[in-house]
Amino acid sequence: MKIATFNINGIKARLDVLLAWLDESQPDIVGLQEIKSQDETFPRSALEDRGWHVETHGQKGFNGVALISKTPPSEVNRGLPGDDNGDADEQARFIEGVWETADGPLRVVSLYLPNGNPVGEDRKWGYKLRWMERLQLWARERLDFEEMLVLAGDYNVIPQPRDARHPENWSDDALFQPESREAFRKLLALGFTDAIRACQSEGDIYTFWDYQAGAWQKNNGIRIDHMLLSPEAADRLVSTDVEKHVRAWEKPSDHVPAIVNLRLS
Repeated sequence: MKIATFNINGIKARLDVLLAWLDESQPDIVGLQEIKSQDETFPRSALEDRGWHVETHGQKGFNGVALISKTPPSEVNRGLPGDDNGDADEQARFIEGVWETADGPLRVVSLYLPNGNPVGEDRKWGYKLRWMERLQLWARERLDFEEMLVLAGDYNVIPQPRDARHPENWSDDALFQPESREAFRKLLALGFTDAIRACQSEGDIYTFWDYQAGAWQKNNGIRIDHMLLSPEAADRLVSTDVEKHVRAWEKPSDHVPAIVNLRLS
């Protein structure tokens, strides 16, 4: 089972890139982020005509997530539940699908965690940290199901200095603050496995290169797209990949697909 996460950075601007990549890579399930499209204007027919099933959770012009798969899910849930303080998921950043397999249910989430900049501003930085707290609560409850679970997406978190070519350049950025990195570690401490690092321990593994200052040409990247696996999914982990070559295509996203392969019956 090949599962991917891909921040497409605008489905309408990057539809040709997505279709070409799907034809080449042939994943079974894909979590997309930053589709920047409402559900009713998402170009689903272009995908459905090629045999893909599409589930979206979008909003106009910003954010938005989707699940694309070869077979339809048996269940779909949209939006990260709120907390006791009434902090609801008003932005389209979270979609969960469930697929039935011979080895039991497989849950795959496509999530787009808030950026959080500028640091210190409650509307963005505070929202990011609260969103991560809510994700931890949700994930703890889902782990109680003891099912295969993949939390795939753009976390907007650089977990460690080795996950950036020049970590010193990110010292003031919300992606690399102690609080956001600690929140990511708390997710792992629940029992999740960072699939990419479990298979590739060396540095220089990046999933994002800015459009500015020749970042791609200089390999000035960061790793912010992650695949976190529940113990039941981690037990079936075969391999991971970052399909870096997609960044060199014409009109690319500033992110590239990250892949996890699971051994299923």
